[in-house]
Parts: sequence; structure tokens; C-alpha cells
Amino acid sequence: MAAEEGQVAVTVSNKQVIFNNYVSGFPKESDMSIAVGEINLKLPESAAAGVLLKNLYLSCDPYMRPRMRNSSGSYVGAFQPGSPLSGYGVAKVLESGHPNFEKGDLVWGSTGWEEYTVSTEPGQLFKIQHKDVPLSYYTGILGMPGMTAYVGLYELCSPKKGEYVYVSAASGAVGQLVGQFAKLAGCYVVGSAGSQEKVNGGQKVDLLKNKFGFDEAFNYKEEQDLAAALKRYFPQGIDIYFENVGGKMLDAVLGNMRLRGRIAVCGMISQYNLESPEGVHNLASLIMNRIRMEGFIVSDHYHLYPKYLEMVVPKIKEGKIVYVEDTAEGLDNAPAALVGLFYGRNVGKQVVKVADD
Repeated sequence: MAAEEGQVAVTVSNKQVIFNNYVSGFPKESDMSIAVGEINLKLPESAAAGVLLKNLYLSCDPYMRPRMRNSSGSYVGAFQPGSPLSGYGVAKVLESGHPNFEKGDLVWGSTGWEEYTVSTEPGQLFKIQHKDVPLSYYTGILGMPGMTAYVGLYELCSPKKGEYVYVSAASGAVGQLVGQFAKLAGCYVVGSAGSQEKVNGGQKVDLLKNKFGFDEAFNYKEEQDLAAALKRYFPQGIDIYFENVGGKMLDAVLGNMRLRGRIAVCGMISQYNLESPEGVHNLASLIMNRIRMEGFIVSDHYHLYPKYLEMVVPKIKEGKIVYVEDTAEGLDNAPAALVGLFYGRNVGKQVVKVADD
């Protein structure tokens, strides 16, 4: 419970990543700044039913880019200039006025981009039960990205053995899992990435095949004709497309879908930094091939989280699923880590480590 009345509150410094102003085009590190304030390690009366968190890891995610606009362009509220960014993270409970949490609990969920956060909405936090896996995994495979991959593939697309699956942005936090889940379902899987960055002596596309077990992979930036590239990798067409990119990629995929194909629309990262989104011209394929294309928000499906853990935790421990993280050390490096998402600099899940537990 919260600190007792009369207990001396300790004041400590609280480093924060501040959002400076609304962004057009690609975000820059200068759109954020580092500030150091102070915080009392005691719940204020205004948050008596909340929790005080010490943040350990922060998650860099593409959905944070639309929040940098002064508009309703995101399903989550826009960042406020002059205030810390917010997003998913892993934290330790220092004080609690909420019956579901106790001092010392480890949690993942919504938190601020700062060292300490007073959360007045503990309903957006999940208590961490499995502590024999890396805590950082709760920003990724055991958190929002993992649930996103699970819901989009299994709940929306219902993969069947022998089907053909294509995953764009396949080396990222969600894509790497979609491909592995599809392989576990007995599918043929191809993924694409868009960077020349070297990983252990090879490109990201090599990581998709050699680390994650994709059947094939390609760098879409090296392809002059995306539709032709997809035809080359899927001569019989695509049954399931896990959409992370949008724009020209979606257009090319629509022309290569099979009869009764399914498309789970997770994100459209190629469009987030454009003032005018690109058009899609092959929508008639939805009719001719009876394709089902469905967008989703993962938070609508968090009631499935216990079911997801039952499926994925044993597979992690058995080595049947692997997960790659790209970790930036310290809040000072958080702006660069977030901006790097939109240039393809990250390899795997981009995480910012704030502190040890």
C-alpha cells in the first residue's frame, strides 16, 4: 500500500524524455530533449489509488509516430509538447494504492519515458508472473508486440498447414514472431526487410532465414518491381499477408493474393511520415479473390493474454521460438533509438534499458 502518513518521503532526481513539438516528415532526435526533474518516492494524494513505478525498460514502437502529430491520427492520444513521452515499458512497483499491486511487483504496460512514473491508471498494467525469462521480453515477445503477432495471425487469419504467408517488416518486433508462429503452423513463409545493415556478418534478410527459420527472405529496397518480386517468391500466390508497411507494398500484395486470402492490417510504417498517404490501386482484388482484409488494435484483445502466455512461454523455454532485441542503454539514447525505427536502424525489437531492477 502507499506510504503511511507521517513517513518521510525521499526526493530523487527523475530524468525524462520530453516531447518538444509536433512533427511533420520524419522525426528527428531534436524533436525530443532530456530534462531532469525531481519526484517524491511517495504516492501523492491525487494518485492515492495509483502506483509509483521505477521504469526498467521502455519499448520503441511504430505507433508512437502518429502520436507526434497534433491530430486524431492515432488510436492513442497525441503526445503533449513539454511533457514526457509515454508508451509501453517494464517497471517495478515502489508504492501502491491499488489492490491488484504490491510494492516489489514487476509489471509491464503503459508508463512514461522517464526514470519514475506515477500511474493513475493501473488497469493498463499487467503483473509479470514468469520471471525466469529476460524482463526485457515484456516489451516484446511477452508484451504488446507478441500479442499483436498472435492476434493478427491466429485470431484474424487462422493459418492452415501448407498455406503461403508473407510478412513485411519481418525483422522487427512483430514480424519476426509472425514468421515463426506461421512456421509452427506448418506454413511456407517469406519475409522482407528494408535495410542493408549488417547483422553478425550478414544482412537482415539472412537473419530472417538463418535465425528465425523463414523459408525465403528479400530486401524490398533492392527490388525495382515489388509485384514481380512477390510473384517470384510466391508463384502460386499468397494466402496470408501480415501487413506492417502499407502503400506500394500493400498494392503489390493485393495483386498477388490467392482466392479467399486473408490480410491482417497491423501497421503501415511507410505512411507515418508522409504528409499525403500513397494511394492503393489494386483494391478490386478484394472482390475478385474474395479476400478478407481486417485492421485491428491489439488492446481490444488483451483478454487473450493468459491464453497467449500458455502457448508461447513453453516454446521460448524449449528454444522453439527465438527473439532478437536491439538495446539502447539509458534515457539519453532513447530519442535516437525511437527515431531509428523509421530508418530501419534497429535489428529486432528496439528496447531502451533505463535501470536494473
